[in-house]
Amino acid sequence: MEQTLPDNYIQLLDELKTEIRQARLRATVAANAELLRLYWHIGNAILTRQDKAKWGDRVTAQIATDLQREFPEMQGLSHRNIKYMRQFAAAYPDFTIGQRPVAQLPWSHHLILLEKIKQPETRLFYMAKASEHGWSRDVLSLQIKSGLHERQGKAITNFEHRLPAPQSDLAQQLIKDPYIFDFLTLREDFQERELEDALTGHITRFLLELGAGFAYVGKQYHLEVGDQDFYLDLLFYHLKLRCYVVIELKRGKFQPEYAGKLNFYLSVVDAQLKTEADQPSIGLLICQDKDRVIAEYALKDINKPIGISAYQLTESIPKNLKGTLPTIEELERELQSTSVATRKKGE
Repeated sequence: MEQTLPDNYIQLLDELKTEIRQARLRATVAANAELLRLYWHIGNAILTRQDKAKWGDRVTAQIATDLQREFPEMQGLSHRNIKYMRQFAAAYPDFTIGQRPVAQLPWSHHLILLEKIKQPETRLFYMAKASEHGWSRDVLSLQIKSGLHERQGKAITNFEHRLPAPQSDLAQQLIKDPYIFDFLTLREDFQERELEDALTGHITRFLLELGAGFAYVGKQYHLEVGDQDFYLDLLFYHLKLRCYVVIELKRGKFQPEYAGKLNFYLSVVDAQLKTEADQPSIGLLICQDKDRVIAEYALKDINKPIGISAYQLTESIPKNLKGTLPTIEELERELQSTSVATRKKGE
């Protein structure tokens, strides 16, 4: 006789699945922490003795050979990796496994940080960001290459006067100046709509450059006010700030009237889209160039929270990369296929 399942079986199964996933995650984190502890101890032991006995590179090579012979099944004991262990111990002389986010990142991330960044405070900046947002190795490399630490929070804004704390501080840190759109190729006389199409055609890279938390809502988003139609260049929702973010893209230099128009758009978004659960909408003007003094004056009496940033496209493309970068036609095809897929998904 077939036995029926209890009413709460699905709930129980979901709880068990969650517990298993969490246990596996804890095991992975613990294994990574123990590996980092081991690597630090190996590096520190070699570093200490090298300083005292003035060892040369030949001794380190011999250590690698002997350890590989003793533990043939264990990866990571190459001469090169052991030299990284020594560098790791030198970079964190007071390392403890409870140190966060040092102990949370995989060894491959630490290799990138040790190779590409020499300043400890800068290394800690990227370490914290990678840990917070779960960056992959490639994303970490990309963010370092773009100089994120020099651009984060540098936009001209009126957030301090138009948003309550701590939202104003958080919003300020989320906006960059300049934004780097080096994944695009556009002719010199490109139009603003072409820039919109290219960015949304490469929405994954665009969202990565915008930063964590931005959810794409749409481009040329339609708003009807009175008997007139208006279209927002790009509309996002920020999951952490809990607010809509209106982005206007402008070719050429920033003009004061841009701020007034964006202020109007934000008023409409707050009236038509914002709910009681949402925070005040934020505007971001991204122009090719801006005069800082003019931008600051333009925001002085604006009553909506707005930030102003510049953007940079690829200035020169190496010959060996020209064939791998997308053309305008390819961007248009990609955008068209994305639109079709999105439309089918919604049907």
